Amino acid sequence: MKKNQKGFSLIELLIVVAIIGIIAAIAIPNLLASRRAANEGSAQQSLRTLSSAEATYYSTAGNGNYGTMTQMMNA
Repeated sequence: MKKNQKGFSLIELLIVVAIIGIIAAIAIPNLLASRRAANEGSAQQSLRTLSSAEATYYSTAGNGNYGTMTQMMNA
């Protein structure tokens, strides 16, 4: 090899690609788990809101009956 040669060797590039692959293998599952947890929390909050709307409709405008989604939204 020439002493003044500039650039990276193939081995150096392979090591960098391997390191990036290892970091991605660690980070991606954590990212997906966080996204799933956020979606589950959002779904639980939506169910709580629906339950509250259903109870309000039942006690005020439902005359002892539970309403449909349309009826609860319009009440």
